Order: sequence, then C-alpha cells, then structure tokens
Amino acid sequence: MLNTFSVLSPHLKFKNKFVSIDNVAFKFHYRATFTILLVCTLLVTSRQYIGEHIRCITGGSIPEHVINTFCFFTTTFTVVRHFNESMLQDGNIPHPGVGHTYSDDPIKYHAYYQWVPFVLFIQAILFYGPHYIWRNMEGGKIKRLVDGLRMVEVSRYYKQNKVVTFDSKYTLYPKSELDKKIEIACEAFHKHIILNHMWASKHVLCETLNLVNVLAQVWFTNKFLGGRFYRLGLDFIEEDFSGSMDVLDTIFPKITKCHFHKYGPSGTIQKHDALCVMALNVINEKIFTFLWFWYAVLIFVSISALVWRITTLTCHARSVKFNSFVFCKVSPGMLNSYDLDFITESLSFSDWMFLYYLGRNIDSHLFKALFRGIIQRFNGTRHESSKKISKNQNDEADETELISEKH
Repeated sequence: MLNTFSVLSPHLKFKNKFVSIDNVAFKFHYRATFTILLVCTLLVTSRQYIGEHIRCITGGSIPEHVINTFCFFTTTFTVVRHFNESMLQDGNIPHPGVGHTYSDDPIKYHAYYQWVPFVLFIQAILFYGPHYIWRNMEGGKIKRLVDGLRMVEVSRYYKQNKVVTFDSKYTLYPKSELDKKIEIACEAFHKHIILNHMWASKHVLCETLNLVNVLAQVWFTNKFLGGRFYRLGLDFIEEDFSGSMDVLDTIFPKITKCHFHKYGPSGTIQKHDALCVMALNVINEKIFTFLWFWYAVLIFVSISALVWRITTLTCHARSVKFNSFVFCKVSPGMLNSYDLDFITESLSFSDWMFLYYLGRNIDSHLFKALFRGIIQRFNGTRHESSKKISKNQNDEADETELISEKH
C-alpha cells in the first residue's frame, strides 16, 4: 500500500513556506482537497485492492476477457423495479436491481464508472486553480519584501562590518545598513499604495472563485451520478444498513446486467445476457460518500472566509477595536492607540490587507519598526501635499490680487 501512494510523494511535497499570501480557506482547497482527490484517483485506478474492475459471467459462451472488456467500455444496467428489498429477502431476485427484464421495464444504465478517475483528476486540478491564479496575480510582492526584511532581522545579530552573500539568494548586511534596508521596505510599501489599488480585489476575487468552484463541483458530481449526489450524505446518515439492501446499492450497484449481441452459426443475431460483478463500485461508493461530507465542510469554510472578508471590508476603516483585534495577532503588544488610529483612518482596504499579510510573515519587532517608518513616510507625503495645496492657493490669491490692481 505504501508503494502505491509513494507514486504521489514527489508531486505532493508542499513546502512549509515561510511566506504566506493566502488564508486557511485557500489551503483547504489547494492543499487538502487537491491531495484527497489525487489519492482517490489513485485508489480507483489501482487493482491491488479490488482486483479486476469488472468480471462478467455468460455461461462460457463468450470468452471471459471479451465480455469483461465489452461490458466495461459500453454500459451495464439494472432493472429499477428489482430494487426491492422485500423481493430480495423472499428470494425472488438474486441481487438488487438484477432479475428478469420485460420490454416495458424501466432500465437504469451505468456508465459513470468508466469516467470516475478522469473526473476526480480534473476536479483536483480545478481545486488548485484559484490558488494558482492568485499566486500569479500577486506576483511575489509579499515574498520579495519579506525575504529582504528577514535578512535585515538576522543582520541585527551580525557583528562584522561587511556584506556577506550566500546561496546566491540571500545577503547578510552589517548593522550600519539596517536602517537603509528598512527605509527601502517603507518605500516599497509606499509604492504599493500608489500602484496596487487592486491587490485586495484580486484576493477577494480568488476567494470567491474558491466558493464558486466547490459549488460547481457539487453540481457536476450530482449530474455525473444521475442526480443522486445531493442527498447522498443525508441518505447515508438515515440508512441503518441492517437489511439486505441499502441506499448505496441503488447508486453504486455491485451486480449489474450486460447484453452482448453476436451472429450465430446461421447468421441470426444472438443475445447473451451477462451478469457482471462491479468490484470498482466498492471503492466508488466510499469515495463519493466521503466527498459529500468533505464538500459540505469545504462549502462551510469557503462561505465563512467570504463572510470574514466582508467583515474586514466593512470594519477596517470604521472600528479601532476591530483593527486592534486583528493586528494584536499579527504584532501582539507592539501597536499603540496612535498606530491603530492610523490603520483605521488612513489605509485603504487594499493597503490594510497588504499590511496584514506583511505582518503575518515577519517578526513582530521588525513589523513595529517597519510600521513606524510607514507612518513617518505617509505623514511626510501628506505634509508635502498640504504645502503644495497651500502654495497653489497662495499663488491663486496673488494672481487675483494682481488682476484687481490692474483693473
């Protein structure tokens, strides 16, 4: 079993990333769900646990490998009126959905089992999609800024007065360079304020895509299973599994029928009625039952994430207490009332989110120093703007006075 899942290990090395650009809801989608669906795909395609996916009996008139291949790649079927537990207990039918067929009997065809591994794999890719889109939209801004700041923090304990570079990626600076690097980080944040007004909008868009995607996957899975997925989990909970037939037998029948037609010795068409054992459905029923409960959790998490995002959008510029609650987790005990007033009154939602993710990824002491620099730069910019406005007003007043003197 370990050898089977070792195939996935090279592709599932989720790095313990030092830089986080998303929240827990994202990780539920692109880490947990993505991994679960890949494991399910592997289980469905593996013959180690269930043997052959289908085995059909025709009484020896058709070679076994021929009828097995034919019935797997076409469709098998069950008779709706034979899903009757009373008839099964009385011995009138051998298996649920299997029995004598009349021309007017409603027939239920089963072809989904051919597509299960493809559907699960495509769903895994789709659940990774919103994260991939957000990562490309974000463009590594947080990572580049945080990597530089972390090296600044390490440099505080560096005693020598020279620059050291290692791994061709990281540079250790002497203490004399620390203030300059923090100033550069403040400048980078200031440029973000000017140039990246859509940063938060893109994040919210991808959070919405997470919810839309999981709802779309639930809808598609329901269509894929013939409209039986919506109530699968509820029916599973209500089922006592004490009888000879349960709700899963109607959706994932273990025994089905298959008709094979061929020419006889005289040229007439002969119909061979095969009884097929669907070993694959033993795995399918457990996979889709689990996915029903998992998707329910995923929908709840995704909706909760959007509710939280709406709350942050509404309260970030209105409530100092709300910002105190949020940023005390980012930088506990480091921000005073003046800092919180600045966050509440001066930052747009995009800047607020960018600052929040920046704080999540760096040391609280370093965040405090960076935040002080941001406030100073912001106040300096605002002071310069006020001086320009005042100068323009004075110039306009002088021009008005000069015109009045001429008249």
